[in-house]
Amino acid sequence: MPVVSAPVDATQTPEWAALVDHQKEIAANFTLKKAFADDPDRVSKFSHDMGELHFDFSKNLITEKTLKLLLDLARAVHVEERRDAMLAGEHVNTTEDRAVLHSALRAPKSDRGSLMVDGQDVVGDVHDVLNRMYAFADKVRSGVWTGVTGKKIEHVVSIGIGGSDLGPVMVYEGLKPFANAGIDCTYVSNIDPNDIAEKLRPLDPETTLMIVVSKTFTTLETLTNAREAKAWMLEGLERKGAIDGSDASCADAIKKHFVAVSTALDRVEEFGIDPENAFGFWNWVGGRYSVDSAVGLSLIVAFGREVFEEFLRGFHDVDVYFKETPLENNVPVLMGMINVWYSNFWRTETHAVLPYNQYMHRFPAYLQQLTMESNGKSVRWDGSPVSCDTGEIFWGEPGTNGQHSFYQLIHQGTRMIPADFIAFVNTENPLKDGDQDTHELLLGNFLAQTKALAFGKTADEVRAEGTPEPIVPARCFAGNKPSTSILGTALTPHSLGAFVALYEYIVFVEGTVWGVDSFDQWGVELGKQLAREITVAFHDDEALAEQDASTQALIAFYHEHRA
Repeated sequence: MPVVSAPVDATQTPEWAALVDHQKEIAANFTLKKAFADDPDRVSKFSHDMGELHFDFSKNLITEKTLKLLLDLARAVHVEERRDAMLAGEHVNTTEDRAVLHSALRAPKSDRGSLMVDGQDVVGDVHDVLNRMYAFADKVRSGVWTGVTGKKIEHVVSIGIGGSDLGPVMVYEGLKPFANAGIDCTYVSNIDPNDIAEKLRPLDPETTLMIVVSKTFTTLETLTNAREAKAWMLEGLERKGAIDGSDASCADAIKKHFVAVSTALDRVEEFGIDPENAFGFWNWVGGRYSVDSAVGLSLIVAFGREVFEEFLRGFHDVDVYFKETPLENNVPVLMGMINVWYSNFWRTETHAVLPYNQYMHRFPAYLQQLTMESNGKSVRWDGSPVSCDTGEIFWGEPGTNGQHSFYQLIHQGTRMIPADFIAFVNTENPLKDGDQDTHELLLGNFLAQTKALAFGKTADEVRAEGTPEPIVPARCFAGNKPSTSILGTALTPHSLGAFVALYEYIVFVEGTVWGVDSFDQWGVELGKQLAREITVAFHDDEALAEQDASTQALIAFYHEHRA
């Protein structure tokens, strides 16, 4: 069966038609309040454990029949076969003719030699780079590697963009309690000079190490920021008398204060970085899937080898689970298909991810790239147009902050917004406000929101509270708003790795249903190309004349008002 070259048009299958009919039935007759009242076993039927993570799907607009029909559709579009093809190293990224093997980034050493792709021992290559990264990080953490003046490194600035930034930032913020070497990390991504200026302002160049993350070492934003960081470094060291400004002393300083995550060793060396201090990754790793590759070098420096290995084990355990667990109990498959249920059959447009843990405050932003860059496509992997809506608009903020802003729309607005609520049983910072356990107060809010969304509040319940009749309608809650509750034992390196892998596979399942290549990102290329052309037009009349009237007018406004 051609797994890669011929996507199934899901909308033309009898399984899709059955779901269309079923959705009409659910919309007409189903309420969560009645479903819970009629079935005392509903929670157990719709709850699953994946390692240390517990999933409660019972507050979704689903029945046992819903899940059966959704899994019928998953099988009709060959989710299992495509999963196996991807994990075996087939070139499922068709538009770039590449394998998709982020799962190999976290395979254990014992798997060396088990996966040969295009003649390469993929797992062996991964561990060779990991060992180099661990050795380098050990030198920085211990103080063996110093800046040009012999001072220990205290600050790491990782310069990247997209997947080279969002993943490391999210993990660094998520695992801050595990930082144990007295080294802070700062992440620079935006080409806006305000970003790098503010990030570098408080740092001491003598104790700062820069990591430039760009596979090709040509990314416009990253290389612009890297050059600005180089100028800042050399000016600062010269001002302090650490270097004399000669070519030789500047070159020595760059070698001590800059390393690279890149495979373009010639460009790395041209920049002034010693190629021995460049750490590569492979074309079968997409940027948004790369946090567990050399892109995560800053994380190893901050947290150390043991923490990073535990992070990788969290990924790998989900890889194994996703591969081996039957679809009926396979959490990533169930979540992916439930998302398809809402997106395609209920015509929802957005999906909220709401972590009740401040350390995960960058997780929704990370998921925005992972999900929308992966599945925001209008053609299928064989080049034919899609036949249904694809992609979900992912967004979110940590609870309880979001409760005081956008939850109003989720509760009482006219749009259905499925939501994933994430919380943990234990906290790294147990505190009390008098006799009140503050973490239990947080969890009380976590539980209250999903209860309110599911069951709402009737007019009679509002009246019973003594509410004046004219404002009763404003205080009613319709309920029947879907949510998934995810409760972990604790936010650890292992559980965070598991969370990332979970959503990677949710994206994969959805992309398979829609028939899209979830691993290319051609949509970002046109803007890059036009930006290069338009930038020239600021000071080139001929280039300016080639622009559209709106662009010309905006550039004219810029010149008129530039201070």
